[in-house]
Amino acid sequence: MATTSGGTPTPVTPGPKIPGPIAPRAVADDLFARAYDFDFFQAVRLLERLFPKLRAVGRGAKPDGEVVRTVENARSANGGITMLTGNLCPEGALLKTAGLATLVHRGPARVFECEEQAQAAIRDQRYERGDVIVIRNEGPRGGPGMREMLGITALIYGQGMGADVALLTDGRFSGATRGLCIGHAGPEAADRGPIALLRDGDIISIDARPEARRIAVELSDAELASRLAELPLAAVPRLGGVLEKYTRLVGPASQGAVTHSGAVEWPADP
Repeated sequence: MATTSGGTPTPVTPGPKIPGPIAPRAVADDLFARAYDFDFFQAVRLLERLFPKLRAVGRGAKPDGEVVRTVENARSANGGITMLTGNLCPEGALLKTAGLATLVHRGPARVFECEEQAQAAIRDQRYERGDVIVIRNEGPRGGPGMREMLGITALIYGQGMGADVALLTDGRFSGATRGLCIGHAGPEAADRGPIALLRDGDIISIDARPEARRIAVELSDAELASRLAELPLAAVPRLGGVLEKYTRLVGPASQGAVTHSGAVEWPADP
């Protein structure tokens, strides 16, 4: 029995009965319907009853066509995340394509050196329809730490421009981000990647259709090489402590932004 703050016993609403054979969708619907009536211990007891039945269902079970579909009846021929490559992102960049109305964009770069600089400009609407808003120095090493950028897209959509611009960053976006927002551009600016060579007005073309999956800046290899040769060395930030160690150790986003070599062997559990 549960008790109120005054100590008066109150009855606990019984959890849902798990039918056998189990109907996963029915159980899920029942769980959601009762979510606000559950306390922690009820949830634990429910899971204790549910897991063995789910394991039994998993052995030799066939897709039900609703929760789990067959390959022939897939909801989409492609996943909701697309990796783009090209001369602007040789190590790749990621775009959430699920729900996008358009997968193609071409426009001039509007370059910002950090999230705060971009946020101030967007708040003052110092950008145009068709722009590709570039936010660099926000990668694993340049950030450091690859901060999530949800506020930028919220500002743009609040101004009614979400469908009219594209965003590119060596940082990352929230999973709730909407629109043509491309993150994890690699190599990042702090590693002297092509995103560090961009200038205002450079034309960037994006084609996230399955047959293309490309992102490029319309500059020749010779021009990119010339800009790289002229690019000054980035100033080393005075961070100290853990952030300084992290900046020196962290790898590229394309390899998981880990702080080890990747050649790790974990001993098996006994």
